[in-house]
Amino acid sequence: MSGSGRHDGSGRLGTKLSNLAVAVGCVLFLGGFAWGAVVYKPYTVPTDSMTPTVNAGDRVLAERMTGDDVRRGDVVVFTDSAWGDVPMVKRVVGVGGDKVACCDKEGRLTVNGKPIEEPYLRADGASPFASMDGGSTASVQKFTADVPGGQLFLLGDERSTSMDSRVHLEDPGQGSVPRSAVQARVDAIAWPMNGMIGRPDAFASLPGGVSSEGPLPLQIGALVVGVVLIVGGAAYGPLAARSARRGSQGRKGQKAAAGVR
Repeated sequence: MSGSGRHDGSGRLGTKLSNLAVAVGCVLFLGGFAWGAVVYKPYTVPTDSMTPTVNAGDRVLAERMTGDDVRRGDVVVFTDSAWGDVPMVKRVVGVGGDKVACCDKEGRLTVNGKPIEEPYLRADGASPFASMDGGSTASVQKFTADVPGGQLFLLGDERSTSMDSRVHLEDPGQGSVPRSAVQARVDAIAWPMNGMIGRPDAFASLPGGVSSEGPLPLQIGALVVGVVLIVGGAAYGPLAARSARRGSQGRKGQKAAAGVR
């Protein structure tokens, strides 16, 4: 009777632990999924204007937010009637009050006179265009723009083909768009799985700095831990019960061999 009691007790404990792991795993998995669905929205990038950061056809995850939370260096999704009234993806390089110009003597973009190193323009970190003196430049088109308050100046990372603020310099606001036009900030490339989009260090020293990382890593972590707990918990219950049965049967066999009735 005592052997049977130990078997039943260990079997019940294994079942309880298994059920608890599965329950916690379901909460984490479903909670992480629901959290992500509320915070993020998927977009398919239609053009190559953000190459090489984001390529045409890439599926991105963009955090829903208002333009008030946008900082320089962010890649945003926005819609503006002057730009065709369709969702577009560009990088914010200037905010209200900034003077954005290109290019300095070394071919770099400047914001309020500060040169901006833009390693995202090419995978190797070099500026993609040749300048007249044989060097390189961040834009083949020279420009200067004063960004009005409450506006954003946006450029594509593929500066040779991007239809961005440079095309609208003659429009009111010198090519900038209102912060209210922003719908989301791109945080990661979901397909292909190229990972998170970082915040450029060059903008960090400017007033306002760069934006903080979104909650996507936490959400992914919750999903992964949830799956591990669900699979592990579902497997542990039967294994624990089987182990308890084998232990009970072994003890019974030892007693029978010793002549215990």
